[in-house]
Amino acid sequence: MPQRHSKNNNDLAFFTYDEKRKLGYGTQKERLGKDSIKPFDACCLCLKPFIDPMSCQKGHVFCKECILECLLAQKKDIQRKLASHELQKKQEKEEEAEKLMSQKARELDAFDQQNHGAVPQYSDRNHSQDKNGFHGANSVKVTSYEEEALRTMKAFWLPSATPVAPVKVDAPSTSTVCPEGKEKLKLKSLFPVYFTEDTSEKKSSSSLDKTFICPSCKVTLTNTLSLVALSSCGHVFCKKCADKFMAVDKVCLACSKGCKERNLVNLEKGGTGFAGHGDHLVATDFKHLGSGSGLGLVRPATKT
Repeated sequence: MPQRHSKNNNDLAFFTYDEKRKLGYGTQKERLGKDSIKPFDACCLCLKPFIDPMSCQKGHVFCKECILECLLAQKKDIQRKLASHELQKKQEKEEEAEKLMSQKARELDAFDQQNHGAVPQYSDRNHSQDKNGFHGANSVKVTSYEEEALRTMKAFWLPSATPVAPVKVDAPSTSTVCPEGKEKLKLKSLFPVYFTEDTSEKKSSSSLDKTFICPSCKVTLTNTLSLVALSSCGHVFCKKCADKFMAVDKVCLACSKGCKERNLVNLEKGGTGFAGHGDHLVATDFKHLGSGSGLGLVRPATKT
């Protein structure tokens, strides 16, 4: 009789490795295709074909309206955080002043008890209760420290007396950041980008979508090409033409405007399913086998 193999063994109280693989549990890997990657002529925020594109110094391209709304929202959020931080500082100062006053009151009360005794003297013998709750010689005078302890007593079983952990707000940064690269970004550091549209008769008659070309070599711009934009004038070229001509001649080939090497900005893009620009385009999904129920916990896919 042949020996039982793990693939044929299905009467165990637990799942074997082969059964887990057949059920889809474990780490699943899949290579991302072209449809999963942002094209070069799409905004980094709205992921649509850009309108009035603007680029930062790191090469991230946005629609003008999208990046302005993003920076305005960041400024409003910074103002809100600053107001919250100032309010927190004001409350902390008030709490410190209140603690200092209560400490002085306790010190005075302790000094009064040490010099005049625990039982106070009354001029009116018929008055059987004072403001501190003293009812007679057999009672103990309630000090200010005990009153504060009773007032600030926390009871976990009462909703009104449940303690609340204080939330401290750190001092926020006052500078806006790029939503794509997370570096500091100012409005004046953005520059407009101009793509050269292909106006040939073949392209205009055969396709409805806009096609952009390099103004120097007339090559159609796609995700497979590395693109370079000039921050001085905004024209976009392929990297080969930028390195071969503009880096040497220091002149834009489209408008003949002078440029320097620091004006050459490499535009960022996602790439294609076959050639990734600095990324490993593999999505991983991990499905954990639950205990007892047969259900699993699925971790969302990540791009590694």
